Amino acid sequence: MNVEALFLPEILLVEPKVFEDSRGFFFESYNQLQFEKETSLSPVFIQENHSHSKRSVLRGLHYQLPPKAQDKLVRAVQGKVFDIAVDVRKKSPTFGKWVGEILSDKNKKQLWIPQGFAHGFFVLSETAEVAYKTTAFYNPKYECCINWNDSDLNIDWPLNGNNPILSDKDKQGLSLLNADLFNNL
Repeated sequence: MNVEALFLPEILLVEPKVFEDSRGFFFESYNQLQFEKETSLSPVFIQENHSHSKRSVLRGLHYQLPPKAQDKLVRAVQGKVFDIAVDVRKKSPTFGKWVGEILSDKNKKQLWIPQGFAHGFFVLSETAEVAYKTTAFYNPKYECCINWNDSDLNIDWPLNGNNPILSDKDKQGLSLLNADLFNNL
């Protein structure tokens, strides 16, 4: 496993060691001991989510506030997505900054997104399946959604001239400055 801190250093790009031969491939998508060794983090995952989306679907920007805040480990099981994390910690020196990575079934990369960051992705392939482990259960009472195209974030989504397909919930996302944010991280 190779772990790299990104522009926002709390966001980690995790690349598993993949064993490939004429039969196909094998890799450990998660190994607690190896993850702890490489990151010094000890998450306890209690829920895993799995979505299927078609090209141009944009999901996000989602997060949950304390006491139901979630750490996430995200990967594309099938297809290709542009996956992003946005710092929503009011007191952070990188507040409002974002980082994005291509996650795909080919590169098998994963993103570690801790509490205090909003998460979203845009589907680049015909279809994509994204799975992510979380350290807290989904709780709609604590869920927040920031508008994917908030001008204060200025996220460079690779839309390639396509209009994103949004859920009704995501169409109602708030601006960064009007959203409930993390105050104590």
